[in-house]
Amino acid sequence: MAVARAKGRLRGKQPKLSPRQEAHLVELYRAGQHTISELEELFPVTRSTIYRAVARAGGRASPAGSVGLQKQLRTGER
Repeated sequence: MAVARAKGRLRGKQPKLSPRQEAHLVELYRAGQHTISELEELFPVTRSTIYRAVARAGGRASPAGSVGLQKQLRTGER
């Protein structure tokens, strides 16, 4: 490990998503057209990874999805 560290090649676990993929995932989530479960199927990640990606992007990910959108759907507002 000391040799790898000296050469600058010591790295931790690699991220599941590239920065481009993560940005795309957040974009799809914010559009409100995909559920977390659908995003899990589209991208090779777990639910918690999706929540972390949205949080890193400065958004608030609620387990129930977009709370504002759900309220609009319940009340019929648009």
